[in-house]
Amino acid sequence: MRKAYSPSHANRGAVLERLIDMTNQQYRNKGVADIRKIPTPVQITSNKAGKVTGYTTKGEWVDYVGVCDGKTIVFDAKETSIRTSFPLDNISEHQYQLLSSWRKQGAWAFLLVQFTKHDEVYLLPVGLLERYWEDARKGGRKSIPYEVFMMDCELVKSEKGYVLHYLKSV
Repeated sequence: MRKAYSPSHANRGAVLERLIDMTNQQYRNKGVADIRKIPTPVQITSNKAGKVTGYTTKGEWVDYVGVCDGKTIVFDAKETSIRTSFPLDNISEHQYQLLSSWRKQGAWAFLLVQFTKHDEVYLLPVGLLERYWEDARKGGRKSIPYEVFMMDCELVKSEKGYVLHYLKSV
């Protein structure tokens, strides 16, 4: 089966985000949820004669935020080409802190993690992420084994007409 993603660093995660965006549009159209992508912040360096130049900056947010059944949803989309694990350094400190804080306030907080070599997407709850994150801080393992995803996380698939029906797992 041929994979539908680009191996280039610039496009890393772009296909996963497109699938999520299409699913979010389906959720909105059906009145199931309203979940939106947070735009990447841009620092404008000049604006001369209508020509704008700038660069992307590190945001303080995650990729997506929304609401479903009156409950806040906040998550980030991540991708790895490593077959055996998901490196925790794929998550920035600010993303981890935001997800953890919102989970403690009652939001559904998670990561959608795509293993490109397996052509699989898993929903990783932040509660499970916190265990590995804190262990790594204490000098433990710096990644989450693929087997943990297979055993303890929900495999997210296309079903019931949704491109990537992740809300089924929330």
